[in-house]
Amino acid sequence: MQKIIAIILLCFILIWTYNLFIDNIITLEEVEEEPYRGIIRLWDVSRTDVNTGSMYPWLQDKIRAFERRNPGVYIEFVKTDWDSIYNAINGKSEGDERPDIIPVDSNFFDFNMLESLDEYIDDKEVEEFKHQVIKSTIYKEQLVAIPVAMSTNVLYINLDMFHERGISPPLSGDWTYGEFVDILKKLNYDSDDDGIIDKYGFITNIDENCYNIWGIILSDGAELINPKRLEYNFYGEKAIKGLKRVVDLRKEHKVVPDYFGVISEKDAWEMFYKDQKVAAFITEAWAVDYLDERYKSGEGFNFDVVNFPKGDKNLPVILSDDIVSYGIVKDEHIKKTKMCAKFLKYLTTESNQRSLEEMGLFTVKRGIDDMYKDNLKMKKIENSLMYTEYIPFIDNKVEIDTIIQQEIRKAVLNQKSSVDAIEDAKTKINKLINKN
Repeated sequence: MQKIIAIILLCFILIWTYNLFIDNIITLEEVEEEPYRGIIRLWDVSRTDVNTGSMYPWLQDKIRAFERRNPGVYIEFVKTDWDSIYNAINGKSEGDERPDIIPVDSNFFDFNMLESLDEYIDDKEVEEFKHQVIKSTIYKEQLVAIPVAMSTNVLYINLDMFHERGISPPLSGDWTYGEFVDILKKLNYDSDDDGIIDKYGFITNIDENCYNIWGIILSDGAELINPKRLEYNFYGEKAIKGLKRVVDLRKEHKVVPDYFGVISEKDAWEMFYKDQKVAAFITEAWAVDYLDERYKSGEGFNFDVVNFPKGDKNLPVILSDDIVSYGIVKDEHIKKTKMCAKFLKYLTTESNQRSLEEMGLFTVKRGIDDMYKDNLKMKKIENSLMYTEYIPFIDNKVEIDTIIQQEIRKAVLNQKSSVDAIEDAKTKINKLINKN
């Protein structure tokens, strides 16, 4: 009997010890890893906003809120420029401090310096972003930046000039290239009868990293960058026809001043908003609030936003690089990187995305459809986002852009034909790509 009792006690002890051991393992497994505590350095460059001068106030407000939610995390915000960011990352600055989070766009100098964010944002989270936006922050099949806000190029018209000439604006904001040209011709005139045209139908600038005019250039179905191959693709009949449409605004239709092609962005903008010498102009969405305020104060004019003229594609086309996104500089400190990613995802929460309305920017997330419901012009622009193509992250983008913009300017100024401009650009860009 004693032997049986001893065996039972022994079994009990073994079972109790085993369960205690297993419980300890499970408990250890369930203990969450201690999150990062410390300083995160966020360096950012200025972005124009007519209300505040930049995105800085919005970002600083989100930083303070994130710090409250994550005790022990301090985000050091530095207002800087691209040269300082480049020098710091490459060890060329005087101090030892390097940024952890930096702005990233298609002109970024080296995408290989950025952390892949694929392990910090799952497939479900990726699906919450607008597809054309999230695709534009991928480099070599890796997500290297998180988009936070977006905008687009907008075609503005001076309604007062239209009405003075007895011209109706395009019905529902839609017009073909032919209708666009016919209307602009009527808006080109001599306002003081001195024999010199001093009012023009249209103006915008042609500059590097500026895609104002590309909505017309791509209206027949051409592409600057092929979205699947992520390669330069601006050549062929569609490209030639699209470029010729822009060239003909000056050469054949004469609906722009002779200095179209060389006028600066600042001078073109002043011709439209200040001098009121031009009836149609292209810039970004921020101009809505500014023009509205001028009109309310009695200094401006009545205006509207309309779609880009349609070509053979039979849809409005807009090309833009206006995505605000941030990446994380590569670092061996995994917990810090994880916290950086958590902050960037925090900027894309619904409440933070809705607050972009205060700056005239648009959400990068799907399903937030009721912003700007009290602002008809901004709502029109929001609807036009479906027609906007965004520049993807590719190698040699800065050099490619410089080459093609210079060739477009030469064609517009009648220094070479549209065919030669496109062929010369293709030759130079192929040489650049093969060299690298």
